[in-house]
Amino acid sequence: MPARAPDGGRSAAPDCFVALGDSLTEGLGDPVPGGGWRGWAALLAEALGERPGSVPLVNLARSGAQAADVAERQLPAARALGPRFASLLVGANDTLRAAFAIERIAAALDRAHGALSADGAVVLTACLPDPGRMLGLPAPLARPLGRRMRAVNTVVHAVSARYGGVHLHLADHAWVADRASWSVDRLHPSEHGHRLLARGFHTALAATGLPVGPPPALTLDGPPPTRAGSALWMATRGTRWVADRCTDLLPGLVGLALQECRHGLAGSGRLLDAAADRATRSALAALGRTDGAGAGKDPSMTKGAATMAG
Repeated sequence: MPARAPDGGRSAAPDCFVALGDSLTEGLGDPVPGGGWRGWAALLAEALGERPGSVPLVNLARSGAQAADVAERQLPAARALGPRFASLLVGANDTLRAAFAIERIAAALDRAHGALSADGAVVLTACLPDPGRMLGLPAPLARPLGRRMRAVNTVVHAVSARYGGVHLHLADHAWVADRASWSVDRLHPSEHGHRLLARGFHTALAATGLPVGPPPALTLDGPPPTRAGSALWMATRGTRWVADRCTDLLPGLVGLALQECRHGLAGSGRLLDAAADRATRSALAALGRTDGAGAGKDPSMTKGAATMAG
């Protein structure tokens, strides 16, 4: 709940923008002089409110966070601040874990979005690009990850619609296919990408009639990533980065790839897609039976969220 002042009233801290999520929101790919990261959330924060800088940012996002981490650790801290705006971008790390379970992800996202919305925050969400596609993995490895990412995105879109959030169709946006929008690791936006993401949310917020200032600038502060830099990163740190992220996934991913190949040879890949769709529908149906915020609502029957199409 919102923080309380010593006299029992609400904290005197000004309304703020609280960012929840993983390394995408932490700002990886958009370094600042002297070390650390800036990212799209900081760029957007400057453009919120009636005047630039009037809505301070509290960035709770942490690299490697999964949906459960956000709901269990970041959400209580966010609610204590009583934010005016809150962003909830998470799920890519879940797809890179052997214990991937769309029902648990859906429950965590619904819990976080529902609580923030009930507190009066404007909640920002986005569909995320497929990590297998961004890394250029072979098809038998990329397809299972892509299927998982589609499931997560379906849940994110439905939960945002359920609570009337501001949703950005990032996965389908045109600039996602532009190599210049991504850093050398191919998974995090470059400075250019972070600026485009911030501007996308700014456009979506403005479309709802909320007070926003001038849109974030697209002029870069630093040099864009180069092909040589990307190749060097993949040849040195990149392989280790992927291995670190996939330590517990790799044995299962090999099994998924073999399954993908078998179904591909049999021409029955559609059965894997159908099974994933059924699991996602079941996860969303279960949200309508929860006792939290939005209890009793069918996610497929709520009014649509404010969106920005790709």
